[in-house]
Amino acid sequence: MPSRHGIVPYHVIRLKLDLPQAIPILSDKEDILDIITTFFNAGKTKNVAPLGVIQLDDPRFSSYSDVPPFDLKDFATTTALEQLRFVSISDYDYELKNIRVDIFENFAIATFNVKQSGMIVDNYSFRGQHMTMESRATFVLGKYAKWKIVHLHLTKLSE
Repeated sequence: MPSRHGIVPYHVIRLKLDLPQAIPILSDKEDILDIITTFFNAGKTKNVAPLGVIQLDDPRFSSYSDVPPFDLKDFATTTALEQLRFVSISDYDYELKNIRVDIFENFAIATFNVKQSGMIVDNYSFRGQHMTMESRATFVLGKYAKWKIVHLHLTKLSE
């Protein structure tokens, strides 16, 4: 129980967190920021499975990429190309800048810049090429049982 000053004693918080049914509840903004970092962390960890979970598997999903092909893509094409992209870049790193999240009733828009770097490896010739790329990003998320990316648009900034 919170005190009259709104402070919850540590032992009460600990007890609640130890309950098996307890689920950490984050604010919507924190959930959305977690989705964005999960997206780019796929490049660092090479665990691409979360990409299919954080994006809406639905015919209404769409995306534009900052690397070819530049056409509008559906869910299946997007996730396949994302997996190929993130697995093909070794020493992948990224930096998110100027993040803005605007939340409406059942959708949100996240805009930010992302700087990505790594080594693009050609497995046939065993050669690599260092790459650094800065892009603008817009992620549109819908609120279903959880927040899901319903559209993403990455645009490479001029060098």
